Amino acid sequence: MSSEHTVDQALIRNLADILNETNLSEIEVEQGKLRIRVSRQAQFAPAVTASIPASAASAPQPQAVPGGASPAPASESEVDLSKAVPSPMVGTVYLSPEPGAAPFIEVGASVTAGQTLVIIEAMKTMNQIPAPKAGTVKQILVSDTQPVEFGEPLVIIE
Repeated sequence: MSSEHTVDQALIRNLADILNETNLSEIEVEQGKLRIRVSRQAQFAPAVTASIPASAASAPQPQAVPGGASPAPASESEVDLSKAVPSPMVGTVYLSPEPGAAPFIEVGASVTAGQTLVIIEAMKTMNQIPAPKAGTVKQILVSDTQPVEFGEPLVIIE
């Protein structure tokens, strides 16, 4: 299996080189069950994600998205991420059902379990993200049309 990993690493390096040479923002290659996607994040080093059978690799760690701003800024000590609703997928967040419409939630609003907090668009599908519990929205940690990663905190509900 170690020879498989060296081939995969060489392929990843080659894809990263192609990405840099061509100024593309993303390249994706599939070979059997192996799928490798290399994407550029805001002129920094290329980011690499690979999907292979769970027995052959550990889970990738979520990456911070450059320029992700919070509409309700707070210092790190004020944010209790244990009460945050995490993103169940990678995609683009929308805070309202359509452009120009009122947002699903606002800071200070009461929500019920199952109420839609945001929509995440993934693979051209709009996914409603429900509140896991009833409570009060203390903070919205994402902005409209912001890309999010799996597990990234979206909203804090207390």
